[in-house]
Amino acid sequence: MNPLQQIGKLGQAIWLDDIHRSLMTSGDLKVLIDDDGLCGMTSNPTIFDKAIAGSHDYDDDIRALALEGKGVNDIFEALAIKDVQMAADTFRPLYDRTNGRHGFVSLEVSPHLAHDSEGTLSDARRLWAALDRPNVFIKVPATLAGLPAIRQLTSEGVNVNITLLFGLPRYRQVAEAYIAGIEERLARSQDVRNVRSVASFFLSRIDVLVDPLLERIRKEGGTNTDLTASLLGQTAIASAKQAYQIYREISRSDRWKKLADSGAWPQWLLWASTSTKNSQYSDVMYVDSLIGPETVNTLPTQTLDAYRDHGDPKPRLEDDVDNARRVLESLSKLDIDIDKITQKLEDEGIEKFSTSLNKLLETLTGEVDAVRNIERDRIDSTIPTST
Repeated sequence: MNPLQQIGKLGQAIWLDDIHRSLMTSGDLKVLIDDDGLCGMTSNPTIFDKAIAGSHDYDDDIRALALEGKGVNDIFEALAIKDVQMAADTFRPLYDRTNGRHGFVSLEVSPHLAHDSEGTLSDARRLWAALDRPNVFIKVPATLAGLPAIRQLTSEGVNVNITLLFGLPRYRQVAEAYIAGIEERLARSQDVRNVRSVASFFLSRIDVLVDPLLERIRKEGGTNTDLTASLLGQTAIASAKQAYQIYREISRSDRWKKLADSGAWPQWLLWASTSTKNSQYSDVMYVDSLIGPETVNTLPTQTLDAYRDHGDPKPRLEDDVDNARRVLESLSKLDIDIDKITQKLEDEGIEKFSTSLNKLLETLTGEVDAVRNIERDRIDSTIPTST
């Protein structure tokens, strides 16, 4: 078995953090499932911007939808839904074979609705109905406005992937929203056995913000020089390990055991943003360090290829848990407020996805206008001129 397959044997699911039309039409996605044990996929506005604007795979669909008079928002949504449906259908045999444990594909609500609970609910319900697949997730951001939407959607039986999650206090709120949604569903005597959720904890961006703060303190010298040096590149992994301890605490609670007895599935933690941004660190550090049961790691293609080549899979997620706690405590001693940092990351994440969506819609507007202009010219050329 290659390292990716070995991770699966250790209880962690590997997903691909990418989606584009040719991945499905070429058969490459099925190869990844068969050869590497790939268990799912994620998407986001940045990924779709790259896929749609960076290829000609969607030209025929864009032309047909433009000539039907569809607006650019509807066109983007139609393209994204088709991709996710195709991917979900490719994963469906895995989903069926594992009784719904694996084989999921995620589609995100509009990032423009990140602070709008009702708008998020409406968008999520519409996308869930349009996808019409049991093995899909609707991605909802872990904002304060997203929390009531997560609870309500869960109670309605919608599979929710909570995205843009950075901080431990917010993770507890996300877990509470999922559990409360399951409880509400059971209170109405509705089945919970097919409801799924994952909480996507974003990692590398945490170190991108924290490391420069540590470097600045280290360069100032003084008694904290050795401490700051030891903390470089450690915050994200420490946060993830502490999040997993919270997950274990929840899964062992009497409250959760009661729900599990009714057939409820735990909300697995998903490690996202796992490509290493600092070239001085291992390109697989956010994979090797965080392998453990009942978790997911979603990898961009470059990281997936790197891990297949030189990953070293071992169950390390619960190694050095005390040290992980000390890392986070040390940040506080250095006057680095991790809660402020994670809030900033949440805000930046929403802005980044909104920018990607806006950029994609601009590109689509240009393509749609070109299609309609060509069609208008064609029609005009067939109309006889009066003499």
